[in-house]
Amino acid sequence: MLAAGIAACTLFVDRSPATQPIHPNLNQDTSPSMNITKAPFGTLPDGTAVSLWTLTNSRGDLLKMTDYGALIVSIEVPDRQGNRTNVTLGFPKLDGYLERHPYFGATVGRFCNRIAKGKFSLDGTTYSLAQNNGPNHLHGGEVGFDKLVWKTEELRGDNYVGLRFSLLSPDGQEGYPGNLSVQADYLWDNEAKLTIRFTATTDKATPINLTNHAYFNLGGWQGGVIHNHQLQLQCSKYLAIDETMIPTGALADVAGTPLDFRTATPIGQRIAQLTATNGYDHCFAVDGQPGTLRSCGMVVDPKSGRGMEIQTTQPGVQLYTGNFLNGSDSNGGFKLHEAFCLETQNFPDAPNQPSFPNSILKPGEKFEQTTSYRFLVVADK
Repeated sequence: MLAAGIAACTLFVDRSPATQPIHPNLNQDTSPSMNITKAPFGTLPDGTAVSLWTLTNSRGDLLKMTDYGALIVSIEVPDRQGNRTNVTLGFPKLDGYLERHPYFGATVGRFCNRIAKGKFSLDGTTYSLAQNNGPNHLHGGEVGFDKLVWKTEELRGDNYVGLRFSLLSPDGQEGYPGNLSVQADYLWDNEAKLTIRFTATTDKATPINLTNHAYFNLGGWQGGVIHNHQLQLQCSKYLAIDETMIPTGALADVAGTPLDFRTATPIGQRIAQLTATNGYDHCFAVDGQPGTLRSCGMVVDPKSGRGMEIQTTQPGVQLYTGNFLNGSDSNGGFKLHEAFCLETQNFPDAPNQPSFPNSILKPGEKFEQTTSYRFLVVADK
């Protein structure tokens, strides 16, 4: 069981009284106790029933998830007036998730992000994967973990409620070697912190890179563009990429570039300079030692007062600003730059780049990574 006592990430934004975390008037005496409820969410074409779980902490903050794709459907947290709303993008019904969508809230694997030309070599064998993102492989292929129904178990602790999702990805699925047993724990605690813990084992050497692909808008899911969100990242370097979004292998300094978020900066302040990608779609190296839980970043929506701080053990974090959201039904009606993602992960194309952190899991080893997103409210200056 994951201990609920992981230390909260130290805020590295301005520490004046106006930016201290506060507890808005939430009528605490009427808030429900911690709870987990389960309800039908729809049926797959093959008749498989899909469920929706609602996790409620002692403040009344809600996390809703489904076993289809181990997806985050919504996260409902308060603004500085105490008004709760969903701060993630998604669909109200299962049908939207059954079509090809932008990975809203999905648990992504077997290898999230990109693998160059859909190929990698391991122990003398070359493996071919789906080329589902131009010439490259993206987010596990045509039927990645986001398109599978996970076995689900409810978890309860003194300070949290949670779900344990598990699945077996068989040898050869989407071209990957080895029978991979995966577990994803999502814990929702009384401080409105969502802790995600991934573990996995295999019977044959295989690449692995897991993340959650939640799209956030701290102004609310109908909050419009996120250009005014203030972002700060504990990242001094980013991965330089080629024209197909594959890392060149170089770690470049963020200093003097539009990717410098070492101090809190509006996401939209320099976004127009990124013409090649129409916004941010870059992997940053998180400062500090990979494998240790450390500060990754913080985002604040000045208008609503909602903030989100991130910790991770992962080597990197992908900042994505919804550059392909176009208002279509398959995009949930959401438009360009109406959300951001901070996907903690290993570096893209790591199986092909020996200088990157190891991404190969071998028999007898255990893959384990942890990320937390803590939601808070800051006072109006």
